[in-house]
Amino acid sequence: MRYSDEQSFVYSQRDTQISRFKAWVLLLVPLAAILFQVYIPLFFQFLAYLELPLIVTVYFALMRRSPIGGLFVGALVGLAQDSLSKNPLGMFGITKTIIGYVAASVGLRLDVDHPLIRLILGFFFFVLHQFIFWALSRGLLAQQVPFETQRTLVLGLLNAIVAVSLFHFLDKLKERA
Repeated sequence: MRYSDEQSFVYSQRDTQISRFKAWVLLLVPLAAILFQVYIPLFFQFLAYLELPLIVTVYFALMRRSPIGGLFVGALVGLAQDSLSKNPLGMFGITKTIIGYVAASVGLRLDVDHPLIRLILGFFFFVLHQFIFWALSRGLLAQQVPFETQRTLVLGLLNAIVAVSLFHFLDKLKERA
């Protein structure tokens, strides 16, 4: 298989443009996602499974296609989420920093505008997020929390479906070139 045969998933030179967003989008969308994550489950318990800060982190990291930018987006969103949650400060910060970096690195290699790719990446990053958080809880905090594989896979699928629809909405907020 030649390199040129993989054009459907790998970007050509023309397609590797970085998406740009207005400053208010970069501030308000993550803030709204964090506030949703913290306050909406207090009133609607069935929405507690949504990990909107993760979805927003993955989206901005994938679209900006800069590992350092993804790292900063993940760190800021994670630390802001930590400051409003019951978890020790830094747990979401570390986890989302790693996710932001990996997502931006993947954004450099794959065509992340295709809905199927977005669904797969949404699922993958949710499962990776849960695994990293579990490993940090056991390693740094010495908590004996179980990793619930079946629950994680089902919630990963639900979050991936939400991610695809949210990505479509966030695509409309991109700056036009």
